[in-house]
Amino acid sequence: MLLKVAGSLIPEGIRFETVPFDDLPIYNADLDLPEAEERPASVSKFRNALADADAFIIVSPEYNYSIPGGLKNAIDWASRGKDSPLMHKPVAVMGATQGMWGTVRMQTAFLPVFTFLNMNPVLQPEVLVAQVQNKFDTEGNLIDEKTIGIIKKKIENLISACKV
Repeated sequence: MLLKVAGSLIPEGIRFETVPFDDLPIYNADLDLPEAEERPASVSKFRNALADADAFIIVSPEYNYSIPGGLKNAIDWASRGKDSPLMHKPVAVMGATQGMWGTVRMQTAFLPVFTFLNMNPVLQPEVLVAQVQNKFDTEGNLIDEKTIGIIKKKIENLISACKV
Protein backbone atom coordinates (compact mmCIF):
# COMPACT_ATOMS: atom_id res chain seq x y z
CA MET A 1 0.00 0.00 0.00
CA LEU A 2 2.87 2.37 0.79
CA LEU A 3 4.47 1.76 -2.60
CA LYS A 4 1.15 2.50 -4.30
CA VAL A 5 0.93 5.79 -2.39
CA ALA A 6 4.52 6.72 -3.30
CA GLY A 7 3.80 6.00 -6.96
CA SER A 8 0.72 8.20 -6.88
CA LEU A 9 2.80 11.10 -5.53
CA ILE A 10 5.38 11.05 -8.33
CA PRO A 11 5.12 14.32 -10.29
CA GLU A 12 3.77 14.32 -13.82
CA GLY A 13 6.39 13.76 -16.46
CA ILE A 14 8.39 11.33 -14.35
CA ARG A 15 7.97 7.64 -15.12
CA PHE A 16 7.35 5.37 -12.14
CA GLU A 17 7.51 1.64 -12.60
CA THR A 18 7.46 -1.23 -10.14
CA VAL A 19 9.89 -4.05 -10.80
CA PRO A 20 8.77 -7.41 -9.43
CA PHE A 21 11.36 -9.86 -8.15
CA ASP A 22 9.26 -12.78 -6.93
CA ASP A 23 10.46 -15.07 -9.73
CA LEU A 24 14.18 -14.72 -8.99
CA PRO A 25 16.01 -17.87 -7.91
CA ILE A 26 18.02 -17.86 -4.70
CA TYR A 27 21.31 -16.11 -5.41
CA ASN A 28 23.98 -18.51 -6.62
CA ALA A 29 27.39 -17.09 -7.51
CA ASP A 30 28.05 -20.11 -9.76
CA LEU A 31 25.33 -18.77 -12.07
CA ASP A 32 26.76 -15.26 -11.90
CA LEU A 33 30.44 -15.81 -12.68
CA PRO A 34 32.07 -14.39 -15.81
CA GLU A 35 32.47 -17.98 -16.99
CA ALA A 36 28.73 -18.60 -16.78
CA GLU A 37 27.26 -18.41 -20.25
CA GLU A 38 24.39 -16.27 -19.04
CA ARG A 39 22.44 -15.41 -15.94
CA PRO A 40 19.01 -16.99 -15.45
CA ALA A 41 16.41 -15.30 -17.69
CA SER A 42 14.45 -13.87 -14.75
CA VAL A 43 17.65 -12.29 -13.39
CA SER A 44 18.56 -10.73 -16.73
CA LYS A 45 15.03 -9.33 -17.08
CA PHE A 46 15.19 -7.91 -13.55
CA ARG A 47 18.62 -6.34 -14.03
CA ASN A 48 17.62 -4.84 -17.39
CA ALA A 49 14.56 -3.21 -15.83
CA LEU A 50 16.76 -1.73 -13.09
CA ALA A 51 19.35 -0.53 -15.61
CA ASP A 52 16.71 1.68 -17.24
CA ALA A 53 16.05 3.52 -13.95
CA ASP A 54 17.63 6.83 -12.98
CA ALA A 55 16.78 6.25 -9.29
CA PHE A 56 15.07 3.78 -7.00
CA ILE A 57 12.42 3.78 -4.31
CA ILE A 58 12.56 0.70 -2.12
CA VAL A 59 9.47 0.10 0.03
CA SER A 60 9.59 -2.78 2.47
CA PRO A 61 8.45 -4.14 5.78
CA GLU A 62 11.02 -5.17 8.37
CA TYR A 63 11.62 -8.84 9.18
CA ASN A 64 13.69 -9.87 12.19
CA TYR A 65 15.14 -6.35 12.54
CA SER A 66 16.48 -6.41 8.99
CA ILE A 67 15.87 -6.56 5.23
CA PRO A 68 13.36 -9.28 4.24
CA GLY A 69 15.11 -12.26 2.63
CA GLY A 70 13.39 -12.01 -0.75
CA LEU A 71 14.33 -8.35 -1.12
CA LYS A 72 17.91 -9.00 -0.03
CA ASN A 73 18.11 -11.82 -2.59
CA ALA A 74 16.97 -9.42 -5.34
CA ILE A 75 19.55 -6.86 -4.25
CA ASP A 76 22.24 -9.56 -4.31
CA TRP A 77 21.36 -10.48 -7.91
CA ALA A 78 21.35 -6.81 -8.93
CA SER A 79 24.50 -5.83 -7.09
CA ARG A 80 27.00 -8.24 -8.55
CA GLY A 81 29.48 -7.41 -11.29
CA LYS A 82 30.86 -4.26 -12.81
CA ASP A 83 27.63 -4.01 -14.78
CA SER A 84 25.49 -3.68 -11.64
CA PRO A 85 22.43 -1.57 -12.49
CA LEU A 86 22.43 -0.18 -8.94
CA MET A 87 25.87 1.42 -8.93
CA HIS A 88 26.04 5.18 -8.37
CA LYS A 89 22.28 5.74 -8.45
CA PRO A 90 20.10 7.64 -5.99
CA VAL A 91 17.87 5.51 -3.77
CA ALA A 92 15.15 6.23 -1.25
CA VAL A 93 13.93 3.67 1.29
CA MET A 94 10.51 3.69 2.91
CA GLY A 95 8.90 1.21 5.22
CA ALA A 96 5.71 0.47 7.07
CA THR A 97 4.92 -1.72 10.02
CA GLN A 98 2.18 -2.34 12.54
CA GLY A 99 4.73 -1.91 15.32
CA MET A 100 6.22 1.19 16.90
CA TRP A 101 9.64 1.34 15.19
CA GLY A 102 8.49 1.95 11.63
CA THR A 103 11.19 -0.19 9.94
CA VAL A 104 14.12 1.82 11.29
CA ARG A 105 16.31 -1.28 11.63
CA MET A 106 15.56 -2.52 8.10
CA GLN A 107 16.42 0.89 6.69
CA THR A 108 19.63 1.03 8.70
CA ALA A 109 20.56 -2.45 7.45
CA PHE A 110 20.56 -1.07 3.90
CA LEU A 111 23.33 1.46 4.60
CA PRO A 112 26.25 -0.98 4.16
CA VAL A 113 24.66 -2.24 0.92
CA PHE A 114 24.39 1.31 -0.41
CA THR A 115 27.97 2.03 0.63
CA PHE A 116 29.27 -1.07 -1.19
CA LEU A 117 27.38 -0.05 -4.34
CA ASN A 118 28.42 3.59 -4.07
CA MET A 119 24.75 4.53 -4.24
CA ASN A 120 23.43 7.92 -3.23
CA PRO A 121 20.90 7.23 -0.45
CA VAL A 122 18.37 9.96 0.19
CA LEU A 123 18.28 9.76 3.97
CA GLN A 124 15.94 12.63 4.82
CA PRO A 125 13.20 12.77 5.63
CA GLU A 126 12.91 9.26 6.99
CA VAL A 127 9.70 7.52 5.95
CA LEU A 128 9.16 5.18 8.88
CA VAL A 129 5.44 4.48 8.97
CA ALA A 130 4.69 3.01 12.39
CA GLN A 131 1.28 1.69 13.44
CA VAL A 132 0.29 1.46 9.79
CA GLN A 133 -3.10 -0.01 10.76
CA ASN A 134 -4.08 3.48 11.99
CA LYS A 135 -2.82 5.35 8.92
CA PHE A 136 -4.54 3.52 6.08
CA ASP A 137 -8.27 3.04 5.59
CA THR A 138 -9.89 -0.29 4.73
CA GLU A 139 -9.48 0.38 0.98
CA GLY A 140 -5.71 0.86 1.36
CA ASN A 141 -5.72 4.66 1.11
CA LEU A 142 -3.24 6.57 3.24
CA ILE A 143 -5.30 8.88 5.44
CA ASP A 144 -2.52 10.38 7.55
CA GLU A 145 -1.72 13.82 6.10
CA LYS A 146 1.58 14.16 7.98
CA THR A 147 2.83 10.89 6.46
CA ILE A 148 1.71 11.97 2.99
CA GLY A 149 3.71 15.18 3.41
CA ILE A 150 6.81 13.29 4.50
CA ILE A 151 6.56 10.94 1.50
CA LYS A 152 6.18 13.91 -0.88
CA LYS A 153 9.30 15.53 0.58
CA LYS A 154 11.27 12.27 0.28
CA ILE A 155 10.28 12.00 -3.38
CA GLU A 156 11.26 15.64 -4.00
CA ASN A 157 14.66 14.96 -2.45
CA LEU A 158 15.10 11.83 -4.57
CA ILE A 159 14.30 13.77 -7.74
CA SER A 160 16.79 16.47 -6.69
CA ALA A 161 19.45 13.79 -6.18
CA CYS A 162 18.97 12.73 -9.80
CA LYS A 163 19.82 16.22 -11.00
CA VAL A 164 23.17 16.38 -9.22
